[in-house]
Amino acid sequence: MITEKQIEDTIYQLYKEAILKNIELAEEKSIPMCQDTGLPIIFVKLGKVHVENLYEGIKKGVAKATAEVPLRPNVVDPITRKNSGNVGDKVPIVDIELIDEDYVEFTIMPKGFGSENNNALKMALPAEGIEGVKDFVVETALKAGGKPCPPIVVGVGIGGSSDMALKLGKKALLGKVGERNPDPTIAEMELECLERINKDGKGPMGLGGRTTALDVKILKMDTHTAGLPVGVVIQCWADRHATARLEDN
Repeated sequence: MITEKQIEDTIYQLYKEAILKNIELAEEKSIPMCQDTGLPIIFVKLGKVHVENLYEGIKKGVAKATAEVPLRPNVVDPITRKNSGNVGDKVPIVDIELIDEDYVEFTIMPKGFGSENNNALKMALPAEGIEGVKDFVVETALKAGGKPCPPIVVGVGIGGSSDMALKLGKKALLGKVGERNPDPTIAEMELECLERINKDGKGPMGLGGRTTALDVKILKMDTHTAGLPVGVVIQCWADRHATARLEDN
């Protein structure tokens, strides 16, 4: 049985690892360290294991990380704007993927909203094809300008439904920068979009230069015959995420 306490401690350690690594890289490379520790988003791969109070364990881990790492309390009611720390109504956001393995895997993504506010969805027509998809990705990245604190990482989801396209785009950001999609057609799209974005010359922080984007990451899934959903998710230079597994002993 994987206990609620194990889950809590794992989520806390992942946040600690991601933030401390951010501090280390900021010092090592003499670059700014972002103060926005993001909206808590947790991706869970749930295998054939016995788990005690999965969501409660995640919530307690986020609350502990908020108090002790510490994380900036970012979560508010969308209407009243009352702050609830980082654990609120349906937050942390938890995405569960069922897998045929003997473990549960947690990946935390602290998603800042300087970048999140520049996401975009297009319910494209199938006739627009690959060229239309690439144009939308490039246009969305360039329209963001300096707002998401470039150099950015661009996550793209193609297919599914409107909500799934954006979710895929977010999951794409979990891939390693510089590592290409195994599908050669998708890999070619990633490289072309990256080249076009950087060719525009917006550069770091939108102040000009050759590196507006560090990478473009694309994931796809099947969709309806009448649709071509495209979700573009922008991530700032502080592309923080960390992963850990728990096995049922």
